[in-house]
Amino acid sequence: MNNEILSADVKSAYDDFYLGRDEQWRMLGAKFKAKNIMDVCKGHEFKKVLEVGAGDGSILQHLDGMNSFPEMHALEISQSGVDQINSRKLKNLKSVNIFDGYHIPFADNEFDLVILAHVLEHVEFERMLLREIKRVSKHVIIEVPCDYRYGVDKRMKHFLNYGHINMYTPTSVRFLVQSEGFEVLADKVSMIEPEVTKFNTFINQGKAKSLLSSLRIDAEYFVKKLIVSLSGNRRMESFANAYTLFLRKNGDLDIFSH
Repeated sequence: MNNEILSADVKSAYDDFYLGRDEQWRMLGAKFKAKNIMDVCKGHEFKKVLEVGAGDGSILQHLDGMNSFPEMHALEISQSGVDQINSRKLKNLKSVNIFDGYHIPFADNEFDLVILAHVLEHVEFERMLLREIKRVSKHVIIEVPCDYRYGVDKRMKHFLNYGHINMYTPTSVRFLVQSEGFEVLADKVSMIEPEVTKFNTFINQGKAKSLLSSLRIDAEYFVKKLIVSLSGNRRMESFANAYTLFLRKNGDLDIFSH
């Protein structure tokens, strides 16, 4: 692999992305991402862990605060992200490196676990990155937003403004990882928590906050949770805002062989 695989436009878009913007918002989202990570791998212990596409280190900070893993490492494509991660001075973080988005500068099977949280939706060549992650890892946790809905192409500008160039459903991401030789050990469908919706509504969007509007957000969430609890997997996945998978490698891409 060479450094030119990552498009210059993509690289420049992320170079300064983490310079003092939206820190509180990212920390709030990271709290639930870290919880999902720990939920899907419950009962397993990992010593040496790598987060690929670690952003500003928000997830790592939550994991560090929970003392989840004794040895953590981070890779990130943006210098501003690397600087932010280093500034956190996390006790269990042993290394932070910038990388080209595809080539992981570690040996085969070096990590007990690799975390890829809200990264695949930004990646131009998903399978290339997944194969490199599989090379260096024994287990993998992947979380993606479930952006795909009917008519998503009509909202292209919205998603591109967030850097989302790939759209997923739980079914489509399972097909992707299983076709690349991963076995799904556990998974979790999650919806946006009321705390996150309220922050986005009242802080990010600046809408007037009232007791009624706050209660409405709570009520909508709990109605969806009730519907999900009474329905099967298909309905559950249709309400998903994020999907988390715990994987182990189990072969390679195998086509035209049956």
